[in-house]
Amino acid sequence: MAKSVGKIFERFMRMDDATWARHANPLSGWSRLSILPLLALAIWSREWLDWWALVSVALVLLWNWINPRLFKVPLSTNSWMSQGVMGERYWIASKEVPIPKHHTQVTRVLIVFIGIGVALLALGLWQLDLYLTLVGLVISMGGKLWFLDRMVWLFHDMTPTEGNEDR
Repeated sequence: MAKSVGKIFERFMRMDDATWARHANPLSGWSRLSILPLLALAIWSREWLDWWALVSVALVLLWNWINPRLFKVPLSTNSWMSQGVMGERYWIASKEVPIPKHHTQVTRVLIVFIGIGVALLALGLWQLDLYLTLVGLVISMGGKLWFLDRMVWLFHDMTPTEGNEDR
């Protein structure tokens, strides 16, 4: 289920090989972490901007789409963020190229954890409850970072290294 949602987002974002390669730039990965907090702020801004808040939401969604295309292909994938992004690509493509089973269960739990955070965030934004919004943001962002860490591990398990080409 979570992998098919990833496939839907991949198609929606029009992520091809070239875009994934550019998104593996650590600047892309790290700056992309700004999207959920910016989206929360844009939605909250309806308090001050009324319907004009939709412009700020649209700008955040535009940033979401432009970000993976904005940066150059990295010279290497040695950084933690680059490996996390490439591991996420393996995760999304796991129907075509199976991944080691020890990643599946934990990653699914993390996706549920992130989903709970997003649900709390959405409820907090709906009710304009700052505490609930911040709790949801912390849970979802913490879960996303933990998910990325798991994707680094997946990247290492899926990427052949010199002397270990049969992985």
